[in-house]
Amino acid sequence: MYHPTSRVLAVLELLQARPSITGPELAARLEMDVRTIRRYIMHLQDVGIPVESNIGRHGGYRLRPGFKLPPLLFTEEEATAIMLGLLGTSWLEIGQSAVAVEGALAKVSRVLPLRARDRLQAISSHLFFFSPQQDGRPDVSLLITLSEAVGQRQRIFLEYRSTRDQSTERKVEPYGIVGWDGRWYLVGYCCLRQDMRTFRLDRIQRVEPLDEPFEREEEFDCRAYVAKQYTAGTQARYRIRIEFQTSLYTLQQRIPSTYGTLTPTANGVMFECQYDHLEGQARYLMSLNLPFVIHEPPELRDTFRQLAAQMLQLADAVPPSASPTDG
Repeated sequence: MYHPTSRVLAVLELLQARPSITGPELAARLEMDVRTIRRYIMHLQDVGIPVESNIGRHGGYRLRPGFKLPPLLFTEEEATAIMLGLLGTSWLEIGQSAVAVEGALAKVSRVLPLRARDRLQAISSHLFFFSPQQDGRPDVSLLITLSEAVGQRQRIFLEYRSTRDQSTERKVEPYGIVGWDGRWYLVGYCCLRQDMRTFRLDRIQRVEPLDEPFEREEEFDCRAYVAKQYTAGTQARYRIRIEFQTSLYTLQQRIPSTYGTLTPTANGVMFECQYDHLEGQARYLMSLNLPFVIHEPPELRDTFRQLAAQMLQLADAVPPSASPTDG
């Protein structure tokens, strides 16, 4: 989903690329109506971009002859940081448009010196990010809407789906957005519960900004609040102790420090954490593809047995025979 600002910039890009272009051509290229194009042209003119319009059979829009936007100048280190950020958008678990990412990469590459361009092309060609949470990604437009409400300190209306698949309507005073453990959370004061709460962005069904300002607690730390909610021992049902049969260095590359503690032992490395959902933890441990021994809790062993039974059932499942066709 494109944000209106992105559309305005897209109009400007097309005006820079063509000596003249008509309103219907712009509308066709950007998949919008001519009236919207006229409104975006006015936006550009309002901020000082000299867009000229010619009326008549061969009329259209063009930038004033000789006008050029100042070029973007990046050091090689700055350009590398930008390209790595763009390439890593899939890793951030955000439903960002691939077209938008590719367009931004192309623009950055276009303003670089040839040597730097070749080196960064090597990065973009051989660096791959894998993100397993394909279905849980929040749309980037949702991030924009929530961020604007946070910045303007406006209450929002949420239609929210709980972990029990129950839909509730909330009025929330948004404080901030935090990425944690592969998920994105909105932190804010819930007027329904009359307390601070976190809301997973992939469970927000609908959001509507309200014309209701609020005053927030200036010293409130959103990151600390989320960390406390999801790592505090009083919040978790299970204390998990797993001994991996590998080196400390290997685990430090696989397990983020926020997930728990790593302590070298005589046989490998002990991983300790607090967690509520054993099945989710079991699946995560399996994804590491490293040998380990479960020290506690004993319920985790049962969870692995249940997952193993499910895998065996899937492996032994026989596909239904094809239905005979009428002759």
